[in-house]
Amino acid sequence: MPEDATAIDYVMEKASGPHFSGLRLDGILSSPSPSSSPAAASNLAADPNAPKQPFVIGVSGGTASGKTTVCDMIIQQLHDHRVVLVNQDSFYRGLTPEESERVHEYNFDHPDAFDTEQLLDCVQKLKNGQSVQVPIYDFKIHRRSSDSFRQVNASDVIILEGILVFHDQRVRNLMNIKIFVDTDADVRLARRIRRDTVERGRDINSVLEMYAKFVKPAFDDFIHPSKKYADVIIPRGGDNHVAIDLIVQHIRTKLGQHDLCKIYPNVYVIQSTFQIRGMHTLIRDREISKHDFVFYSDRLIRLVVEHGLGHLPFTEKQVVTPTASVYTGVDFCKKLCGVSIVRSGESMENALRACCKGIKIGKILIHRDGDNGKQLIYEKLPMDISERHVLLLDPVLATGNSANQAIELLIQKGVPEAHIIFLNLISAPEGIHCVSKRFPSLKIVTSEIDVALNEEFRVIPGLGEFGDRYFGTDD
Repeated sequence: MPEDATAIDYVMEKASGPHFSGLRLDGILSSPSPSSSPAAASNLAADPNAPKQPFVIGVSGGTASGKTTVCDMIIQQLHDHRVVLVNQDSFYRGLTPEESERVHEYNFDHPDAFDTEQLLDCVQKLKNGQSVQVPIYDFKIHRRSSDSFRQVNASDVIILEGILVFHDQRVRNLMNIKIFVDTDADVRLARRIRRDTVERGRDINSVLEMYAKFVKPAFDDFIHPSKKYADVIIPRGGDNHVAIDLIVQHIRTKLGQHDLCKIYPNVYVIQSTFQIRGMHTLIRDREISKHDFVFYSDRLIRLVVEHGLGHLPFTEKQVVTPTASVYTGVDFCKKLCGVSIVRSGESMENALRACCKGIKIGKILIHRDGDNGKQLIYEKLPMDISERHVLLLDPVLATGNSANQAIELLIQKGVPEAHIIFLNLISAPEGIHCVSKRFPSLKIVTSEIDVALNEEFRVIPGLGEFGDRYFGTDD
C-alpha cells in the first residue's frame, strides 16, 4: 500500500482487487487551478456567503471501458445534488471536406482530434457558475450540428468524461478528483464493436481496421500513460459497486464541507429523490399551466409539512392492537398552530390542515417596500399562541427580512424561539444566513436551497412570484 494511502485506501483496495489504487484523499483538493489555492480555500471556508465552487470529477479510460456506466452510477447516487455530465466527445473538431473524404485515415483517438480550448472554456465557465452551450457532434457525418446545442447549467457537481481528459494538464487542473476506469482490452474491443455497429452505423470490418490502426496505438501512447494522474483506478468499471459507493461517499463528504446544513445545524433540507427533483423541474418551468403548478406545488408543500412535523416533540404512548397485543408508539404534539405569512404562505395552509386535523392557523401580513420587510400591517394569532409550537409558513425564503419580522412578532407574543419551525419550498443562501444568524434556535425546513439572490432580490434560479402563480394573479 502506498505511503500516502489512508485507511479508506486500504478498504477500497481490499474490496476491489489487487489492482485498485485507492483514494489519495490528502491530495485530491490540491490539484485544482491556482484560483483554488489553499489561501483561497481558507477564505471560502471562512466566508459562508462566498459562492460555492462546483466539485469537478474527471472520468477517463480506454474506449468502451465503461466510463459512461460509472458516470451514470455516480449521478444516480448523488441524486440530492445538481449534477451535469460533460462529454469530451462533444468537443471533437469537425472534419474538413478533405478529411471527410479520407475519414478512414483520420485518428479520432489522437489529442489533436479534440477542440481542447473550447472544452477548457466550457468547464471554466461552469466552475464560475455560468451556463454554457455544449456542441452536439454527429458521429455519422463527423461534424457538429450547426444549429443546435445542449444547454448545460451551473451545478453542484460537474462530471467531465472522455478518453483523453487527463492528457492536457490544464484540464486536469480543473478537477477535484480524477477517476480512471480500467477494463480488460478484449472486453473493451467487444463493446466497441457492438457500439459502433449498432449506434454509429459502421460495419464490423471498418471498426476492426480502425481499432488496429488507431484505437489501440492511441491507448498505448496517450490514454494508458495518463492513468498515472488518476486519484482512483476502478477495475471492472460499472461492475465494481464497492469502489463506486466509496467514491460517492467521499464526494458527499467534500460537498458537505460547504453545506449550509453543516454551518447551521438547525437547517434541514428534505432528502431529495428523482420524484422531488422532477416536481421542482415542473413548478420552475415558466410554461407550466396554472393547474399543474398548483398540483405539484401542493405535493411538494405536503412533503415539507410532513418533514416539519417530524421535528415536533412527541410523547410515548401504548395502544392495544386488534390482535390484543400492546404496541408502544408515540403521541402527537397537542399544542400546535400554523402561522402563514400572507399571502404566499396561505398556499401551505391546506397541506397543514390535511396533516393536522382541526389545527388553528394565524396570519401575519408584512408590507414589503423594496423588500426590506420593515412595516407590519396586520396580524391575527391564536390567543394562547405562547403555549404552542408554531409552524411558520412561507413558500420562498429570499432575503429573510420579512421572515425575521414575522419571527420577531411571534417572540414578542411569548413564543419561545426554539418552538418555531419555519417551513418553505425553496430558500436562498442569503435568507438562510439572515434568519439563522439572528434566530439560531429556530428550525428551517426546506425542500431545496437555490444558488443565490439577484440584484432585484429574487431567488435564482427560483420559480418567480409564487403567490401570483399559485393564486392565478400573474400576467
